[in-house]
Amino acid sequence: MEENDFWYVVYTRPRWEKKIAAVLNEKGIENYCPLNRVEKKWSDRKKIIHEPLFKGYLFIKINETKKWEIKLINGIINFVYWLGEPAVVKESEIYNIKKFLQEFDNIEVIDNKLNANDTVMINQGVLMNYKGIIVDVLGNNVRVKIDSMGIQLCAIVNKEKLTLM
Repeated sequence: MEENDFWYVVYTRPRWEKKIAAVLNEKGIENYCPLNRVEKKWSDRKKIIHEPLFKGYLFIKINETKKWEIKLINGIINFVYWLGEPAVVKESEIYNIKKFLQEFDNIEVIDNKLNANDTVMINQGVLMNYKGIIVDVLGNNVRVKIDSMGIQLCAIVNKEKLTLM
């Protein structure tokens, strides 16, 4: 692995994930299209098929200086952005997805959206193990109301430090 090679996430045309992965393989570009083993039932038979776990997304490992060339490949729409930059995925997260897919079938991807009035547990920091209710969602931070001693404390907590209850 080169020093400046990173895993990026790209949006693909609908139902083109495997096609684009094949094109990238032909070009020698490392990529990962996580495939979920799913049992499909028809009226006359059952069959195990492999469908993309993340519909409309593909992971591509490429040097950061060449990442813009990826957008020229037919079927790739754009990078997934995080805080104004193309999202970079850690090698360990790709490894964990691969390992998880080896262990389990029929995996469901759940978007962990936080909404006002959801009850959460704070996992890190000074307020660790406190339960609270979400008052506002502010980008990557959440305003959490914590009832304690008959008063209400309100803290802005990063989403990564919360568990939905």
